[in-house]
Amino acid sequence: MTGKKPNIMLVFGDQWRGQAFGYAADPNVQTPHIDRFAEQSLNFENAVSGCPVCCPARASLLTGQSPLTHGVIVNDVSLSQSSPFMGKLFADQGYETAYIGKWHVDGHGRSNYIPRERRGGFDYWKVLECTHDYNSSHYYSGDNQEKLKWDGYDAISQTQDAIEYIRDRGPQDDPFLMILSWGPPHDPYETAPAEYRELYSPDTLELRSNVPEEFADWTRKSLTGYYAHCTALDDCMGSLLQEIDRCGLTDDTIVLFFSDHGDMVGSHAMNNKQKPWEESVSVPFLLRYPDKFGYKGKTLKAPIDIPDILPTLLGLCDIEIPAACEGRDFTSYMNGGPDPSDGIAFLQCPHPFGQWWPGAGGRCYRGVRDERYTYVRALEGPWLFYDNERDPFQLKNLLGDASYSRAWREMDVELSTQLELRNDEFLPGLVYLEHFGYEVGARGTVGYSL
Repeated sequence: MTGKKPNIMLVFGDQWRGQAFGYAADPNVQTPHIDRFAEQSLNFENAVSGCPVCCPARASLLTGQSPLTHGVIVNDVSLSQSSPFMGKLFADQGYETAYIGKWHVDGHGRSNYIPRERRGGFDYWKVLECTHDYNSSHYYSGDNQEKLKWDGYDAISQTQDAIEYIRDRGPQDDPFLMILSWGPPHDPYETAPAEYRELYSPDTLELRSNVPEEFADWTRKSLTGYYAHCTALDDCMGSLLQEIDRCGLTDDTIVLFFSDHGDMVGSHAMNNKQKPWEESVSVPFLLRYPDKFGYKGKTLKAPIDIPDILPTLLGLCDIEIPAACEGRDFTSYMNGGPDPSDGIAFLQCPHPFGQWWPGAGGRCYRGVRDERYTYVRALEGPWLFYDNERDPFQLKNLLGDASYSRAWREMDVELSTQLELRNDEFLPGLVYLEHFGYEVGARGTVGYSL
């Protein structure tokens, strides 16, 4: 360590559930590079995306705030630049800032140019608002308003761009904050490069026990593509880590690998995200910082959440955390101190939309999850209660089980406490839409242009 603040590298895939890794005991997927990285990292095995859907999670990542504070409660709306943006906070401390890949908090069309004043303090800029066409993927570079195109599968090209950014730096350069935001493994699942798709066959996959038999064929087909994306990204991660090592930056670089939310992929006969079940809520969270924690991996139990990332990074870098940040700083906990979450994760869906609109069974909900239980309340009242220790696939809703009556009522009290702490009145989604001025269609989705 040279005395300057550490570099920070944030890497995340879109919709990569926490179970889909070799280190997490998935019997199917091949993720050798990330598995090795997990052996060197602090592994928050109970990490969650408390509001498990794209734009709300990304806005919470960048601001350290909850969705009902920053206002991004649905996709394709604009995040206010008055929020405490990650890029601005680190730039003010002398960091060079870079963002590569998917942004998805601008809300001015998914393929439109994003001007500098709406980039949240990120200077180096190779970004598109949103696309899932990974093999014909566009971006804008810096202040050039010409739409450019990534070569081939975009995640590979984006990773190579990140590698070149790191390679071009000199030893006396200011520390950097870089976010590398991949679009996969979000569907469409079948679009990973052929060499990765050939690694998986539907006939050999072992399904999670919460996939109903009538969804087995669809799930097997979907998972072959999903896992192909995962393995392609694992190779990207391996290349990136290798370059950090080659450039001698490993010891004084914080590398955080995580995801914005998970993906049901057939579990409980559902797809995609925004739901309160584990496949949607659970995310990977691997943090390596050798200068402070060494190289030996360690598993941690605290349920860290997406809004906690910004204040924790500020804490690790000895930078003052703005009062507007609502997330918690886990720096002391990582060093053996108390868990700032008290073991409680807060789950929420302020407004169901898209694949989770009310006509498809979607509900507004709030919930709490601790090391053993998940409890969820809908507007109508108690909805779900699972003993994740005895029933890790959440096959049995225990609300009607008399032997668990005391346990779920205690979790209900905990939920009320958490709502009060957050000044969350738990109102119908339409109230929040009106409050923030969003107009939605029949499926609760804000209209957007490509």
